[in-house]
Amino acid sequence: MNGTWYNLPMLSWLWLLPVLLVILWLAAWRVRRQLNRWLPPQLRPALTAQVSGGRRWCANFLWLLALALLVIALARPAWHAIPQDVHSSGRDVVFLLDVSKSMLAEDLKPNRLERAKLAIDDCVNVLNGDRVALVVFAGGMVVKCPLTQDYGFFRMMLTDVSTDSVSRGGTLIGDALRKIRKEVFDGVERKYRDIVLITDGEDHESFPQQAAEELGKEGIRLLAVGLGDEAAGSSIMVPSEQGARSVLRYHGEVIKTKLDSRTLRNMASATPGGRYLPVGTGNFDLGQIYQDLIATAERRELESQTLERYEEKFQIFLGAGMIMLALSMFLGDRRSVKAMAGVLLLFCLVPGRLAAAEEASKSLPDSPYECYNLALES
Repeated sequence: MNGTWYNLPMLSWLWLLPVLLVILWLAAWRVRRQLNRWLPPQLRPALTAQVSGGRRWCANFLWLLALALLVIALARPAWHAIPQDVHSSGRDVVFLLDVSKSMLAEDLKPNRLERAKLAIDDCVNVLNGDRVALVVFAGGMVVKCPLTQDYGFFRMMLTDVSTDSVSRGGTLIGDALRKIRKEVFDGVERKYRDIVLITDGEDHESFPQQAAEELGKEGIRLLAVGLGDEAAGSSIMVPSEQGARSVLRYHGEVIKTKLDSRTLRNMASATPGGRYLPVGTGNFDLGQIYQDLIATAERRELESQTLERYEEKFQIFLGAGMIMLALSMFLGDRRSVKAMAGVLLLFCLVPGRLAAAEEASKSLPDSPYECYNLALES
């Protein structure tokens, strides 16, 4: 019969039972020695008339057995596998991040790229079962993380992103969108898909408007987040080989980068439900944007499987332990009315507690995604 323990480390407390047995034996030996030392033989029967010496070790054994059973109950043994149908629903969300040199502009602190990475990382904290992918682009496109529900791996890939993630310079937004449509979303249902584009909007003739229209025809929604100063623009600070930073120049002229809101707004409006979010140089909460625009959108079933969760049986050992404890009280050295009253009180309280514990052990989270994770951990 297969089974498991939901709190296996609790069993390590069982090693205390032999220690307690030795302590009980030493205590009994000390009492016997004191009686023999200080009481005359003729007085011993009168003073020990109420002591049931023959029952003492039986009571001690039952007491130790009760402790062992209670420890086993705390370890939460479980067997009898119960099939659980677990359904995970969500959307497919691709974070498309611009890593061109213009994203090194410092009109957002510490710069546009690092601020975008922090925003994406914060957004991951509020994801609710959606599959996410990370794609970076400049003059080319690189899939850093394919669609996955492994948010830890996604974060690891995000940490690694820099302007060196794509070897080819430039900014080709349209080409990146086309490749996502063909390579990241290829072969899957196009509905329930979102692309979160984070960029300053500058493009080098890759026809991003046409690429967005192609997305719209397939039901893929584009959420464009625009970063940067739209009015005055900002210079670009690039690191040198020696580690120092300098302003990027072309033929001696300082290059400035501006937010192109018009292009991004037109791209977003070309997709169903698309939105343009002009962050500019201000603060933005991508997690809140996700909750407002993505988490509330229509979702589909991403995964369905049958998992087995073992039914907890700690109630058996808890009940047996209480019975052993009650018997040890009845068989003690002094059989008092108070002891019997205490045992009766225990028997009045325990059934209700056991019923409540059994009901709690059967409860599972309401969220399918939490249920899925709980089943995997078990």
